[in-house]
Amino acid sequence: MSEPTRENVRKELGLFDVFTLATGATISFGFFLLPGVAAVMGGSILPVAFLVAALVLLPGLLSKIKLATAMPRSGGVYFFLDRSMGPLWGTMTGFGTWISLILKTAFALIGGGAYLGIFFPGLALLFGALNLFGAKKSGQAQAFLVAGLLLLIAWFAGFGVFRMDAGNLSGLFLTDPDSLVATSGFVIVSYMGLTKVAGVAGEVRNPERNLPLGMLLAFAVTIVVYVVGSVVMIGLVGPEQLAANGGDLTPAATAAALLIGRPGAIIMAVAALLGIFSVANAGILSASRYPMAMAKDRILPEALGLVSKRTGTPVRAVLLTVAVILFFVTVVNPMKIAKLASAFQLLMFAMSTTAVIVMREARLASYGPGFRSPLYPWMHIVGIVVGMWLLFQMGWLAIGFTAGLLLFSAVWYRRYASDRVARSGAIFNLFERLGRSSDDGLDRELREILKEKGLRHDDPFDEIVARSHVIDIKDPASYDSIVEQAALWLSHRVPMTAHTITRKFLEGARMGGTPVTRGVALPHLSLDGLSHPEMVIVRINDGLVIEAPDLETGPDAVKSRVTAIFFLISPKQDPGRHLRILAQIARRVDDESFPEEWTFAEDEEALKEALLADEHFLYLQLDAGTKAVELVGKSLKEVHLPAGNLVPVILRGDQHVIPRGDTILEEGDRDRRAGFPEDHAPAIRRPHLRLRK
Repeated sequence: MSEPTRENVRKELGLFDVFTLATGATISFGFFLLPGVAAVMGGSILPVAFLVAALVLLPGLLSKIKLATAMPRSGGVYFFLDRSMGPLWGTMTGFGTWISLILKTAFALIGGGAYLGIFFPGLALLFGALNLFGAKKSGQAQAFLVAGLLLLIAWFAGFGVFRMDAGNLSGLFLTDPDSLVATSGFVIVSYMGLTKVAGVAGEVRNPERNLPLGMLLAFAVTIVVYVVGSVVMIGLVGPEQLAANGGDLTPAATAAALLIGRPGAIIMAVAALLGIFSVANAGILSASRYPMAMAKDRILPEALGLVSKRTGTPVRAVLLTVAVILFFVTVVNPMKIAKLASAFQLLMFAMSTTAVIVMREARLASYGPGFRSPLYPWMHIVGIVVGMWLLFQMGWLAIGFTAGLLLFSAVWYRRYASDRVARSGAIFNLFERLGRSSDDGLDRELREILKEKGLRHDDPFDEIVARSHVIDIKDPASYDSIVEQAALWLSHRVPMTAHTITRKFLEGARMGGTPVTRGVALPHLSLDGLSHPEMVIVRINDGLVIEAPDLETGPDAVKSRVTAIFFLISPKQDPGRHLRILAQIARRVDDESFPEEWTFAEDEEALKEALLADEHFLYLQLDAGTKAVELVGKSLKEVHLPAGNLVPVILRGDQHVIPRGDTILEEGDRDRRAGFPEDHAPAIRRPHLRLRK
């Protein structure tokens, strides 16, 4: 095993990984164990209870998805509540959720023993060892387990639906409300695993797409599995037999045995085994990220936040999590107390909806979720009220368990972490609107997250750069004179005079509103009445010393030498896009290739190309002597482009032509192509750019 470091975990999880982690963490004892026990309470109304429970959790689920796309960081709900409500709530959330996930994992390992007639305490060690190899390996194992699990469940439902006794389902919609509420509250625990994947949000590629899509797909599949599965079990076995002797602990096996005898029971035993495996794997993967995230925030000892250089895995956090799971499966019986963890999870669902309200009302421009939860704020208010109501319906023991976790966490924070943590949360920005304090550190952190997430597919960054104005300063010049030159060009494209633009940019510099990063200054404004962003690109050959806050060191102004200035003016009605464009510039500037490409750029187009250059873009120039000249005279629809390529803009002299299918290419055109080039693509003007296949 390699030495641990403070590096971030790797982004190795894609859409299918998110789906399988969420699905595998959810479909286990909710399908293989609970239907028999829940039949004691609700009888044949069980399928309806599963539907009601899903609706109750929907506001909290959508809220967690929204927060995960805005703040894709390992630690899930801990990170969300820490950054929204402050580190005290973060500490309580982190400890409570970590213990809850551990209890659920231990419950699955031991609870499966009743189903299979065997006991696997070594599974905790097995999947703990697997998690040490990184999220990618765990995700691959999860995909195999979930695929096998769903195939066996599909077999059961597909064959069972044709063998059901309709009389067993006669009471499906005939029940009293109290029985439905009680049964729904009991089975709600079956869905709690859906949001486990939020704990590894920091390891998900393209989180704005993969997190919501993967989690919602898992939610839909889980609902179908629970509703259809419980209908088939009741239709085959009957509610009375499922509820006999306090509830059948192997309802799926009992129902499958009626289909094809003992082989059916064996098939469902194998499916249950796969379900237990997937819950254990997903549980360890997600639970271990909570102590890691808390350690990085100095709430726990920092050693727990270290990750392996080779695998990008939080080794010590995984080992601690496995050790606590082993304690519960060998010393304590989690069968008696695991359901109490559901009470804390209900509180977390309610608090997640609260966090969405706080983050939105704090009005941080840098808060940019890629997923919009509907019916704001009414759905979120309903989620808070229903979540707290269900919590109190679970009895005083569950309430006491939740209160105990909160009390322990609060004491830990006061005694250990409060002196080590110097941040608040978005709620203080909400207070700032009411005349109290705010948290600038959170805004800086959210801006860094924006830079990591990158542009959205509809952000016209390449078009902005293509139509931007370039000023190449070869002789010594002052910052004021450069601002005046940029303002003069911008005044012809925005509803503001050159004098006013100059004044606002200079005031921004004096007030600390011109951030600097790696020798690049980013003065920016937002204006009403503007239809699209405009930008001026400035290269200063001899460099220029200005005083401004550095993005890496904090808000205090420092003297920095810059060789590039990007003046950006964007529509005021879209502050998120404005910040994403700034973040994209900062992201490009961080690339190792940027300084050399910027310094040695030969002309204006080369300077633009240096800003745009990354794995997805290349230039073609249709000049005599190049292979691309063969395209002259053809329309775009006649041009064969490699798969995945597109032409966002054609530069024709001083004009920027937005291409259409019937656009005729002319000699001298410069075509910026986005996509993935192939070996047979025409020659490119700057072949040293690194391109991704």
